[in-house]
Amino acid sequence: MPAHPLNLATALLVAEWAAMLAFALSGLMEAARKRLDAVGVVVVAGLTAFGGGTLRDVLLDRRPFFWVQHAQYVWAIVALAVIAMLFMRSRHFQPTERAIVWPDALGLGLFAASGTLIALATPLPALVSVLMGVVTAVFGGVLRDIVCNEIPAAFSDHRPYAVCAFAGGWVVVAVRSLDGSETAALIAGTLLTVLLRALVLCRNWQLPAWRID
Repeated sequence: MPAHPLNLATALLVAEWAAMLAFALSGLMEAARKRLDAVGVVVVAGLTAFGGGTLRDVLLDRRPFFWVQHAQYVWAIVALAVIAMLFMRSRHFQPTERAIVWPDALGLGLFAASGTLIALATPLPALVSVLMGVVTAVFGGVLRDIVCNEIPAAFSDHRPYAVCAFAGGWVVVAVRSLDGSETAALIAGTLLTVLLRALVLCRNWQLPAWRID
């Protein structure tokens, strides 16, 4: 039985809030490591939180962009940046960096699942929808690293990241193809992505690197 439209809208809104804050926090940490000023901190946090979803909306020709439609997201990022700059000091970096791994995994799963679900409703082919989920989940971190003059971690640390989002997107497709509700698909895709990412971090799984020598 399909989910009630209000339930789906609420679930997507909660997913966007949780993913946005998790990604923004990872952006704040990178900005802190680079010792950026207040404008830089807010920009990097915003790019990390909004970059993937914005590219998804551009590719799907969705207007207004999700963060334009919900201007409170922008205020939340600004508030988070101000609080972090007031209270975060260098002694907090190491424990925060360890803790940020798990909110980042949650953001990865939530954005991958919600991005895939939004694309499926367009409708688009399953593969393209899954790729939209991967873009939603990964591209914000790519922008964060590019702006901070780093090779994007999603491409270089060899631990599966985009692959986890890709697998989670296919779970969303599978649940919807079996007539599961949108909410069930969102939850299932998020859980699988987070579980895979947790296994990657705990077992230190590595992707093969290109050997040219």
